[in-house]
Amino acid sequence: MSFENLGLSVELLGAVKKEGYTTPTPIQTKAIPAIFNGRDILAGAQTGTGKTAAFALPMLQMLSKNPSLKKRRKPRALVLTPTRELAAQVGTSMQAYGRRLSLRIMMVYGGVNINPQIDRFQRGVDIVVATPGRLLDHAQRHTIDLSQIEFLVLDEADRMLDMGFIKDIQKIVSYLPENRQNLLFSATYTGSIRKFADNLLDNPEHIEVARRNTAAEMVTQYVHPVERGRKRELLSSLIRGEKWNQVLVFTRTKHGANRLTRQLMSDGIKAAAIHGNKSQNVRTRTLADFKKGLVRTLVATDVAARGLDINRLPHVVNFDLPNVPEDYVHRIGRSGRAGQNGVAVSLVCRDDHGFLLNIQKLLKQKISIKEIEGFQMEKKTKTSAQKTPGKRSQSLWRPKGRKPASNGRRGRSTQAAPGRNRSSNTQIPGGRRRNVRA
Repeated sequence: MSFENLGLSVELLGAVKKEGYTTPTPIQTKAIPAIFNGRDILAGAQTGTGKTAAFALPMLQMLSKNPSLKKRRKPRALVLTPTRELAAQVGTSMQAYGRRLSLRIMMVYGGVNINPQIDRFQRGVDIVVATPGRLLDHAQRHTIDLSQIEFLVLDEADRMLDMGFIKDIQKIVSYLPENRQNLLFSATYTGSIRKFADNLLDNPEHIEVARRNTAAEMVTQYVHPVERGRKRELLSSLIRGEKWNQVLVFTRTKHGANRLTRQLMSDGIKAAAIHGNKSQNVRTRTLADFKKGLVRTLVATDVAARGLDINRLPHVVNFDLPNVPEDYVHRIGRSGRAGQNGVAVSLVCRDDHGFLLNIQKLLKQKISIKEIEGFQMEKKTKTSAQKTPGKRSQSLWRPKGRKPASNGRRGRSTQAAPGRNRSSNTQIPGGRRRNVRA
């Protein structure tokens, strides 16, 4: 299959060639014809598999064939993304694809002055790529007219739901005409995505090009067991010892990202942090420095898990495992993109064991455990007096269980200790019970 066989125009074929695309990816091969046929789409594919081109190319062609004749153009296509970085990435890609078409494409997101966006709307625009919050702000101010929208695209829909944007999206949809084509793309499938899709899409074509909830196939995954207090030391050792020149590191919190950045800098490693508390200008500049190689290590929270498109990013590190297993898929998907190989490393201490189990359950596979010399975890074993007959000793990765109760059942013993008062259950208003000393 070639792009010529997909029915793309000469202008788009030239743009695709200039971008270095030679063969369409599976998601492009299946989605582009379906969109040309006017179908609503519910598509699932791993991150980094070409989803943007899958919806952008047919949409650009269909809009260019029926150009707006009005002097002041109103938006005819709307693409919603969960983060500013993803909006910027998608918008830039669409501008590259449509460079030979007379379509005006605009990115709209928060963290920047709203007035230039209002001025741009007044001059007219065909396609808007936006984050839900800022777009809803414009809609409520009546600075944007969404009544002419022909295409609605939800990119990384699962992430938008995870971030709590569902109410904003529902409000935005209320501003749109009912007669439109809806395209929903998601890297993972959950019950909430299915329910959301059922309410939004009209008899959609289901497209799935890989097993659900899987990590990028080109990424090799490892778990490095390490004590919590030695994670930073191990990370510095890996970056310097393995000569990692470009590495993206994920932490769970903004404060943790700032702290780790300072620590890496003190170790002589050029590092910078990117997260939601940073202004958009700082985030854009930091990302540009990382891409240029001026910053060796980029420390990020999950705000950057989607939307960071870095060519040939070789290494991703989970300094902290994510609370939500699906976020692991999106984090490591920053590497191994467009057919390139990548490595994802997770630094896992005992407290992370539950998160690791949930991730492996989602992936339906075990992640290889690789101990690093000099950083092995101390294996805590019980003494012979502490061991319970007939039970194995505590495993390194097995969470500590409760001690057996004196009556042979799990949970606390019901027998009061000598010298203590027994408690009696007393009914209080509302049907609840409280313990009152007898």
